Amino acid sequence: MESALLLIFQLAVFIFSVMVHEISHGYVAERLGDPTARLAGRLTLNPLVHLDPFGSFLLPFSLYFLTGGSFVFGWAKPVPYNPENLKNPRAAAGKIAAAGPLSNLILAVVFGILIRLLGLSLPSSPVIVFFSVIVYINVLLAVFNLVPLPPLDGSKILFALLPPGEASYRLQHFLERNGIFLLLLFIFFGFGLIVPIIQTLYSLIVGGQFFASLQ
Repeated sequence: MESALLLIFQLAVFIFSVMVHEISHGYVAERLGDPTARLAGRLTLNPLVHLDPFGSFLLPFSLYFLTGGSFVFGWAKPVPYNPENLKNPRAAAGKIAAAGPLSNLILAVVFGILIRLLGLSLPSSPVIVFFSVIVYINVLLAVFNLVPLPPLDGSKILFALLPPGEASYRLQHFLERNGIFLLLLFIFFGFGLIVPIIQTLYSLIVGGQFFASLQ
């Protein structure tokens, strides 16, 4: 029963965190001059307008059970934006992309602070465990989305930072053409490369005194 409740809580946290991630894209696009997300009704916490049946439910559940709960991945419906409404589309695309992982890191830090404050008086409280789940999922989402492979946010940030030129164009074209294949390879064979980064950030956010007990 407890494991079932924890699974439901993890899925709820995952869905909410992905929604915040997507809304952040739309909010930054709005600030940069593009109202597309707002006009599409996507700057809202109403889950019905964000959730994707496969990416938000079927895939996360399947990965959770296939990996014994060690890895969960999924997505909400991408928030749309129109590059034609942006003054500098290339740089703006990088800023819009960066907003998603940044929002997840902010959520992680907020709940990490709560863990540090409440953990002094309630070190074994279920609340601390729940907050730690929120921190971990958001750190995972932030770090994973910063991997520079399409369609992840990291690829758009990379493209915004690359200097103009033939070499940059060729690299971008190669990654966009093979992004899904490369991403699947990374998920199944290279994910371990970012696990130490996730664990280090998680430890820094929740505090060393709680890290061991929350794992």
